[in-house]
Amino acid sequence: MSTFLSVKGVKASYGHAQALFDISFDVGAGEVVTLLGRNGMGRSTTVKCLFGMLPVTGGNIWVGGTRVDRMPSHRIARHGLALVPEGRQVFSNLTVEENLVATARASKKDVIRQWDLDRVYAFFPRLKERRGNLGTQLSGGEQQMLAIGRALMTNPRLLVLDEATEGLAPLIRNEIWRALTELKQDGLSQIVIDKNVKSLLNLADRHFVIEKGRVVWSGSSTELRGQPEIVHQYMGV
Repeated sequence: MSTFLSVKGVKASYGHAQALFDISFDVGAGEVVTLLGRNGMGRSTTVKCLFGMLPVTGGNIWVGGTRVDRMPSHRIARHGLALVPEGRQVFSNLTVEENLVATARASKKDVIRQWDLDRVYAFFPRLKERRGNLGTQLSGGEQQMLAIGRALMTNPRLLVLDEATEGLAPLIRNEIWRALTELKQDGLSQIVIDKNVKSLLNLADRHFVIEKGRVVWSGSSTELRGQPEIVHQYMGV
């Protein structure tokens, strides 16, 4: 498996307060990995660094063999990264369809199955039913589907989901996990942040546990299943 994303010794700060200390992990082509840990431990800060929303003060980030940590966000996105942000952040004054086409980008690769409106609507039929509704008229689950669809419309090579199912009803959570499983089967690399460890174990290939801005454990789903104390220690309340 070739490495698509490589994060090497990344440091980052908010003002004088250092938030990340030598964060290192990688994502292979077609692989799903998770960033695990309690709130405030550095998972979302890591995502901000990936997308150029927070300056990296040490280390480096490579995407497909190109160093991106000194690039602005729009240039990083062109290298195939797409974000489904925490809180969804759909454009409330645009319709579902306008949200989807607002940031659409055709892939430069010779891909047979491009993500376009028809494919997104087939993937999330509820969005087609609501295509004329404004973002403010959608339920939380519909907004999350829209946020994922909007990211897919950029034809990414790596999809990053920050709090993939937070605040969603059980049936909607199941729909999101179904969608992420299908995307994995389609060969799309993913980084998933979520608190539902059971579902993450079924979806992901590898896991990276972050505690106080450091990766303190990493391993496969099989390894994590065999060490439930890791989940209790670093994710228990």
